[in-house]
Amino acid sequence: MIRQEIIRLIQNSIQGLQKEKRLLKFETPEILVERPEEKMHGDYAVGIALQIAKDVKMNPIKVAEMIKLEAERVCQRTKLNIFEKIEAAQPGFINFFLTKEYLIQQLHKALQEKERYGSSEKGKNKIVVIDYSSPNIAKLFGVGHLRSTIIGQALYNIYKFLGWKVIGDNHLGDWGTQFGKLIYQIKDKGLKGRSQKEKTIFFKDLTIEALERLYVDFHKESQINPKLEEKARNWFKKLEQGDKETKEIWQVCCNISLKEFDKIYALLGIKIDYCLGESFYQDKMKPIIEDAAKKGISRKSQGALVIPLPGSKIPFMLLKSDGATTYGTRDLAAIKYRMKKWKPNLIIYEVGADQKTYFEQLFKTAEILNYGKKEQFIHIAHGLTRRKHGKFSTRKGQTIHLEGVIKEAIEKAGQIIERSETSRGLSKQEKKKVAMAVGIGAIKYNDLSQHYSRDIIFDWNKILNLKGNSAPYIQYTFARCRSVLKKTKAEGDETLLYLANLVIKKKSDRDFNREESELLRMICKFPEIIEEAAVKFSPNLICNFAFDLAKEYNLFYNLHQIIKAETKEKRIFRLALTCAVAQTLKNALSLLGIFAPEKM
Repeated sequence: MIRQEIIRLIQNSIQGLQKEKRLLKFETPEILVERPEEKMHGDYAVGIALQIAKDVKMNPIKVAEMIKLEAERVCQRTKLNIFEKIEAAQPGFINFFLTKEYLIQQLHKALQEKERYGSSEKGKNKIVVIDYSSPNIAKLFGVGHLRSTIIGQALYNIYKFLGWKVIGDNHLGDWGTQFGKLIYQIKDKGLKGRSQKEKTIFFKDLTIEALERLYVDFHKESQINPKLEEKARNWFKKLEQGDKETKEIWQVCCNISLKEFDKIYALLGIKIDYCLGESFYQDKMKPIIEDAAKKGISRKSQGALVIPLPGSKIPFMLLKSDGATTYGTRDLAAIKYRMKKWKPNLIIYEVGADQKTYFEQLFKTAEILNYGKKEQFIHIAHGLTRRKHGKFSTRKGQTIHLEGVIKEAIEKAGQIIERSETSRGLSKQEKKKVAMAVGIGAIKYNDLSQHYSRDIIFDWNKILNLKGNSAPYIQYTFARCRSVLKKTKAEGDETLLYLANLVIKKKSDRDFNREESELLRMICKFPEIIEEAAVKFSPNLICNFAFDLAKEYNLFYNLHQIIKAETKEKRIFRLALTCAVAQTLKNALSLLGIFAPEKM
């Protein structure tokens, strides 16, 4: 990676200057390599001279000049031929310009590596567990769970692409006091006064919609009759104690829900390795209580069992005053299990920002119990999906269900495809497949293109907008590239790679036009964008990159002849460029979990 090369070059240059006693000794700070917004400032820039000027008692621009000259000598000595020039610029930046030869090499690499272009072994021998999706049993899959599901899947794809061993775990909300509420409703409204035969029919006809209605109704009724909450707690306690009848009701609710979730996951193309819900840890919570007692860190507080946390007024609760466990106890059991079974370097929790304080407490508690270090646990605190007047709530029955959103998006995408000239020649089945890719891609991209910390306002018009900075725009650009290649029979043709090799060698002898140069530089940056997205847990960086690349290619397409280029050399080079752009866009969309159709 270029950034690593620049960091090493700067370090070696500073060491060389210090060895010659031209710079005072100092502790080198972290060297940050930026990409300048203005092309005149090069492909990369480093502000190290501004950081160390006081330490070496010199003017920043003078320091930058010295490092620049030493860097040029190091490049010459080590035969590092990737920079066309290095320059010092006010007030103390060092700018790096890539050679045409290096840009051409990256184009060649993209053509050769195809679907692996941008991948690396940076995460080799490292393990990451990603906890994502985690919908609640007995509730329809709402848009509120979309963020965790698709951001989590994108992070899964990104880390895997970088060589990590990735384990995806869907920590289902299949345990807790809400089941006491549901069991009470089923016992009171569904089964009360019925014969065994009628009870069998009731369970057979039970749907996830009916379960959600029962849950919503409970909260409406409990506002009038607060004693219902106590009854619900008693039913959950019976479930925890292994009561046969309540366990059977609970299992029916789980089976109905899982069937619905699998349907949504299939539509969205979500693949999760494990589905270890809260109930999986039911028999693993007692050792947590025992660990805390042995270490002498648990205390009784108002009848509950808690662990006091340094620097926090609120302790971490292990057991409620009625002896019932909390989801915190189950999360601790999950951490202990994951650390022992998979020995991960990181556990990433893709959960809403409203849980920020809870996760801070959870990670502190896990460290106190010696289950791992705080730095190993990462909470990606995504913003909420909101209505225009507040957040969604199943309790109040305000949830917009995801399946309905998906169906409408596919329908609207289908209407656009019917009007599109590029869809000519597609069969009815092919159009349906493209409509699914475009509709679902639009939903995913609408979310992924924004930083995870931002709240998303649920807006039908925005989420289904198939123009501008959207997945359909990028998908359309990919399809346009493939169309160009198919017209020349160059698609997937090794001859193109062979011819491109010949042209590539000659091409470095002359200048590119602005659009060619910009496309080459963008293709070159793709591997770095992926690494940055992993470090910052930010798939939106890949969205931004893909949109910019698509825009740049469309500008190139509109300004320059490709198939009818002035010379054979230009034609082959531009076809190679088109092929590399198509592959890079496809790889970017794939990391986001978005399918790229050949035609639109």
